[in-house]
Amino acid sequence: MSISYVAVQWNRQKRIYDLVLAGGLGLYLVTFGLVTKVFYPYITDEILLMRAFGSAAFVMLHVILCIGPLTRLDRRFLPLLYNRRHAGVTLFLVALVHAVMVIATYHVGSSINPFVSIFVSSPLTPGVAGIPFQPFGFFALFILLLMAATSHDFWLANLTAPVWKALHMLVYVAYALLVLHVAGGILQSEIHPFYIISTGLGLLTVISLHLIAGKRESKIDNSSIHFTAASEEFIDVCGVDDIPENRAKIVVLSGERVAIFKHNGIISAVSNVCQHQNGPLGEGKILDGCITCPWHGYQYVPETGASPPPFVEKVPTFNSMVRNRRVLVHPKPNLAGTAGKQGIIESA
Repeated sequence: MSISYVAVQWNRQKRIYDLVLAGGLGLYLVTFGLVTKVFYPYITDEILLMRAFGSAAFVMLHVILCIGPLTRLDRRFLPLLYNRRHAGVTLFLVALVHAVMVIATYHVGSSINPFVSIFVSSPLTPGVAGIPFQPFGFFALFILLLMAATSHDFWLANLTAPVWKALHMLVYVAYALLVLHVAGGILQSEIHPFYIISTGLGLLTVISLHLIAGKRESKIDNSSIHFTAASEEFIDVCGVDDIPENRAKIVVLSGERVAIFKHNGIISAVSNVCQHQNGPLGEGKILDGCITCPWHGYQYVPETGASPPPFVEKVPTFNSMVRNRRVLVHPKPNLAGTAGKQGIIESA
């Protein structure tokens, strides 16, 4: 969390993450170069580097897209999500190196503007050779540029969360374009089935993980507790013992997820949606007296749903009570940052 937009501050965890990221990228590039030289000893250095950076960017995009669903399936992947922006910006830089080398190798030196050449150098013709795969890569890189340029919280605050989220969801459009770009290029230049099979396996992995994670999330939504708009009654949502200490149980009240926390003999109910990037507050825990989002560490006071001063983020609270060790929640939310009635847990 931050109260002003300053240069990124690296803590120990981020330093380790970045070292692993840089080391992994360097190891991949070196390994790719050595293996390629073994199987293609006459390949030029320019083509070798171009393919190394291009394939590295493609692999990184697969990893980045898999982080989200993996965190829904296993909390041990949360540290990867916490620092995913660093990977995203690195991905753009790697893809940019690949693009610059492509332009310098294939499109500089002719009478046509290099950027225009990208679109006219592969005219549509019947057959595989007529696949205009380079424009797909150009538009994918443009989307990655927009995402990298707006990765800072400054843009999240000024574009507003819905706009920022919609912009960054374009990563799936970029992925589809890159699959077409890579598949089109492979079909035209390579005859070994390894390349097309590995591309297909990568696509299958991304789709499968998203479907599995989506199915898991749907189980929560399908357990929705419904009430009428005019209802003024508290709803019995769970038992006190169903909620771990300093943790939450997520319930759905007519389509809205509510996180019900238990801490120090008190039940507090807040909206499950973090105001930073819509992270799931109910999957976090209470640290130092504050609900802490598992995605990026944003915090909220359980009683009010407001971030501790000097921070200004707020989430709605819900009135709650405990009766016969059952937790009851009123379906109507309080205004964001407003103290809600809390349930007091009586000794068993």
